Amino acid sequence: MNFAIFLLALFDGIAYAALVFIVALGLTLIFGVMRILNVAHGSLYAIGAYASVTLTGYALSLGFAPVLAFPLMIVSAVLVGILIGAPLEKFLLRRIYDKSEVLQLLMTFAVFMILEDVQRLVWGTRPYFDSSALQVLGNVTVFGVTYTAYQMILLPLVAIALLLGMRFFLRHTVTGKLITATTEDREAAQSIGVDADKVFLFTFVIGAILAGLGGALASPTTSILPGMGADMIVLSFAVVATAGLGQIEGAALTALMIGLGRSFAVYLYPEISVLVPYLIMVLVLLVRPEGLFGTPGARKI
Repeated sequence: MNFAIFLLALFDGIAYAALVFIVALGLTLIFGVMRILNVAHGSLYAIGAYASVTLTGYALSLGFAPVLAFPLMIVSAVLVGILIGAPLEKFLLRRIYDKSEVLQLLMTFAVFMILEDVQRLVWGTRPYFDSSALQVLGNVTVFGVTYTAYQMILLPLVAIALLLGMRFFLRHTVTGKLITATTEDREAAQSIGVDADKVFLFTFVIGAILAGLGGALASPTTSILPGMGADMIVLSFAVVATAGLGQIEGAALTALMIGLGRSFAVYLYPEISVLVPYLIMVLVLLVRPEGLFGTPGARKI
């Protein structure tokens, strides 16, 4: 591997890790508070991508400048959180919090399958693509290697901002502390007047927005087509499981590790590139079943 290929693999890995982390951040936040592994998270990611491409294409057809693609990504993510995430939590998930984990997984998987069909019904099966955001930011050259500024600069900055913002929100705001208190002990939080239902609803909407934002940010870099949500949810689960369920900071480091591992495998051993994230997960869980940054929990008997 020469130096130019090394840089390309490095940049690809960092950009991919940033996207995976943004989606995994929403997934791990939802699990940390609600203790539900939301399989439908992948569909929210895909719908965020479809919505972003659709809104951007419509804005461009009206003559607006391509720079509008960036605020429309945020609008798409918020719409996913409010229009899909909120009803999903309020009218469905709220009914199964006290049910078994297997039932919760089956329920969210059923929602995932329904939303996959909704995508085909609304957008069809042909690929969508819009590179307006890439064109607005242009390219940068590092040591003779040219790479898109969108993937090299914007995506990592957004991931870092979300990580730091989430840390600050959970530790230094009243709402964040209420979420943390509900995470630690729901019954104790309710006994002092915390409305756990509102906390759960707010948390799920934020998680859904993060999933939609991940899809919206991915839309300029890949073709949007049915099935993309399944690929992302599996990778997000790999990140969350490897880091330790509920570990936000750990998810960032694990996403970087998995992203770089996958990227370098694409350039060195492409035939095993798909397996690398899961090989990393298996190796970690064999040594630390609770994840790299998780803590062993007491088992009830």
